[in-house]
Amino acid sequence: MEFTAFIRVKVIEKGTKRLEFSNEGMTMTSTRDILEALSSGKINIDEAEKELRALAFARVGEIGVIDINRQERCGVPEVIFAETKPTENLVRIVGTMVDKIGAVLLTRVSRTKLDELRKSHEHLVFDVTGYEDHLTVLARRDGWSDPPKSGKIAIMTAGTSDIPYSLEAEALARIMGVEVLKFHDVGVAGIHRIIEPIKTIVEEGVDSLIVFAGMEGALPTVIAALVDIPVIGVPVPTGYGYGGKGETALASMLQSCAPGLAVVNIGNGFGAGAVACLIAKRCAGKKKD
Repeated sequence: MEFTAFIRVKVIEKGTKRLEFSNEGMTMTSTRDILEALSSGKINIDEAEKELRALAFARVGEIGVIDINRQERCGVPEVIFAETKPTENLVRIVGTMVDKIGAVLLTRVSRTKLDELRKSHEHLVFDVTGYEDHLTVLARRDGWSDPPKSGKIAIMTAGTSDIPYSLEAEALARIMGVEVLKFHDVGVAGIHRIIEPIKTIVEEGVDSLIVFAGMEGALPTVIAALVDIPVIGVPVPTGYGYGGKGETALASMLQSCAPGLAVVNIGNGFGAGAVACLIAKRCAGKKKD
C-alpha cells in the first residue's frame, strides 16, 4: 500500500538560523520510511503516530487487506460480514485478525460456517448469539477482555423476530465498550408495553436509542415522539406478502413525521449499532469534560 503524506511546514530556530522545510508530496510506503523521517526531523512524533496509524493494515494472502486500526481511526472496528464469504476465506481472516488485535466480530454467520471456524481455530473462544443461520459471533483469544464501558445505548425490538438483528448492534456495543439496555417485544400492537422501557431509558440517561421493527414499522416513530434522544430505526424483513420483506417498514420509517429519527437499511443492525455507539461515546466524552 502506498500513500502520500502532506505534513505542515515546520520552522526550527537554531541560534540565528531559521531552517524551514516541508515534506509535502513525500511518499512513505513503510514503517521504516516513517521512522527515518522522524529520525531526520522531517516530521515530529505526533505526525509519525498519524502516519503509522494509516499504515496499520494486514494482508490476508490474495483475498483481502484487513484494516487493523479502523477502530482507533474511526471509532468502529472492522467487522466481518460472513454471509457472502467462502468458509475458507473466513477461516483465514479470523485467524489473521485475532492474531493482530485479539478479537473479531462476525455477522450473519451460518451454523455450518461456525462449525468450520471452530474446527480450524480450536484455541479460540467463540461467543455466539442469534438463531439458526443468523448468528453473530465474537471470535477471541482466551483472556481477551471487554473494553471499559463509556456511554450508554438502549435497544428496543417490536417483536421477537427482530431480536437476531438487534444482536448485531448489541455485540458491536460490547467490543466498542458501550453499555446496553435491552427491551424486547414492545411493539405497537400492545402500545402499553413501551411505558416502562421509556421510563427506564429516561432515568438511565441513555445517549442514543435503536428501535427494530418489521411489519408496518411504526415503533421507531412512536418512540421518537416520546424522547429527546437520537433514535435510529431499523426496518426488519418480517411480515406477510406484499412489502413483507422490510420494504413497508423502511418506507414507513423514511416517511416518519417524528423528528429525531434516522433510518438505516433493511436489517442493518450492525450499521445502527455503529452510529448509536459513536453518539454514545462522544456524549460520554463530553460529560467527562
